[in-house]
Amino acid sequence: MNIPINYNKIRNINATYQPSTVKYFRTKVFEFWQRALFQRACSTIILNLPEEWSGSVTDFLYYCLMRFGYVAVFDNPEMGLVFNPASLTGINFWYQPTRAIISNPAMKKSLELEIGKDCELLKLTPDYFGIFDIINLHAEKLALLDCALNMSIINNKFAFLISAKNKASAQTLKKIFDAVNQGNPAVFFDSKLADDPATKSEPWQFLERQNLKQSYLTDQQLQDMQTIINSFDAEIGIKTIPYQKAERMVTSEADSKVIDSTARISVWKDCLDRSMEIINKKYDLNLSCTLRYNPEERSEENDSDDFNNMGL
Repeated sequence: MNIPINYNKIRNINATYQPSTVKYFRTKVFEFWQRALFQRACSTIILNLPEEWSGSVTDFLYYCLMRFGYVAVFDNPEMGLVFNPASLTGINFWYQPTRAIISNPAMKKSLELEIGKDCELLKLTPDYFGIFDIINLHAEKLALLDCALNMSIINNKFAFLISAKNKASAQTLKKIFDAVNQGNPAVFFDSKLADDPATKSEPWQFLERQNLKQSYLTDQQLQDMQTIINSFDAEIGIKTIPYQKAERMVTSEADSKVIDSTARISVWKDCLDRSMEIINKKYDLNLSCTLRYNPEERSEENDSDDFNNMGL
């Protein structure tokens, strides 16, 4: 995912990005969430492919469809029936591309194929784009929130801030806290240590961190992180129930969440089905796809049982 770039390009990128202090792309945490969400998206669609396209070839097809939105399927004299990413060019009456250019390091020369004659396109989306915009959008938010979560975990470790006027007072306080942390129910110390011998004032000062409960704490950040993941799931076809509605969601709200989570993936499946039908007819194949989480395969009785099991 990282493109090697020199210092001048890095400087230009950083200088033209606002705010320049916020870096969420090309960070380890962003790449973690990008990879996690990509694999999560791949789980929603099951591709039924020829045996020649099994194993790592299937993995490559998933990446191409999610990343680019389409691949060109063509018959190669050396390798047989294959697919590959392609650059599209040309335009017909319906503003659709007419040619696919294939450039592969394993091939002796690039190919320019006519769509509909020399090749066909296997498409995930109608607009010839992948879904990495959805993945990157949510990975960005999760990466930013992940950093805030790490900071929250560190800052929410409650500690006492106490200043001592002299070394004897500091050592006394250390021993007192050692005894408290050992689990002693009561700790006793000489009352003379409660007054400074010179000024007769308290020998230490206690700085209290107030309103700790009103801070934006870790549990709220974890809930927000789950909300972002739920938002991503709704985009890619995984049904979710918001944590804040789990105990009082009515049937209409549950149905709305199902419709929300299947809207875009229904478009993707229809696009795959139409392109697979054309490819199957041209190359005598039996390509097909199914949704892993298909609401049409569930009866109303099963849905009711599931909601009851969730406490709805």
